[in-house]
Amino acid sequence: MHFSIEETIARIAAAGYRGIEILADVPHAWPAGLLEERKESIRQTLDTHRLTISNINAFMMNAVADPRQPYWHPGWTDPDPHYRAIRREHTKRALQLAADLGAPCITTEPGGLLAKGQTWKIGADIFYEELMPCIEVAEAVGVDLLIEPEPELLIETFGQYLEFVERIDSPKIGLNFDIGHAYCVGEDPQDWITQMQLHTRHYHFEDIAASRKHAHLIPGHGAIDFESTLREIARSGYDGWITVELYPYINQPDNASREAFSFLQRKMQKLEIPFQ
Repeated sequence: MHFSIEETIARIAAAGYRGIEILADVPHAWPAGLLEERKESIRQTLDTHRLTISNINAFMMNAVADPRQPYWHPGWTDPDPHYRAIRREHTKRALQLAADLGAPCITTEPGGLLAKGQTWKIGADIFYEELMPCIEVAEAVGVDLLIEPEPELLIETFGQYLEFVERIDSPKIGLNFDIGHAYCVGEDPQDWITQMQLHTRHYHFEDIAASRKHAHLIPGHGAIDFESTLREIARSGYDGWITVELYPYINQPDNASREAFSFLQRKMQKLEIPFQ
């Protein structure tokens, strides 16, 4: 986030990656203020560096700068319907941005922080009502809308995800399987890959300490069993993107991206998994 989107693309390509997750937020690609000239610059820079977009991250909303937390708010379940509408309309714009840039999917927040007096059912009902207009946009533009379970928010576990999406009849809804988030809530990722494979359209990778505290670490710096996780992903037949998500390393992005790439490359070579 200390660099322009064009500089970011160049640095990620230099680290060896084939894909990039673009942040639908400041300073990279906030949809509400992104002119066509900026979109074309992104397209041209991606072509120059031969990168493909793995996902559009519409979870983060630093542009709003809510003082309570920099990117969880506005949430889907905020008690103020006018405030949560900002999240809904941002998601619609992010879906259109994905279509404009040729991205296959966007990721979004799994509900929000439950307010005082909100039960899980009340929160889920609000989330459903706000999300359905976005599902209509996703179907219209041909982009998948992926829910990403997150510790502390409405949908933390895979069981909660399955309960929520059961009521949504759309081929465009899916799961962003974040292995670190799963580990934080006591769901070791290798144990859930097969069960969730029909829903999973994209993976986020990061490591987490043995304490299961929600703080993203470079793969290899924590306690997640990456060999078992990668082995199960390969067995599941998944052939989509794995995106490394290391936002805490904002001041050392090049070192973090290179170390993560090298670690995962070694693991996949050891397991004889094609690294493309």
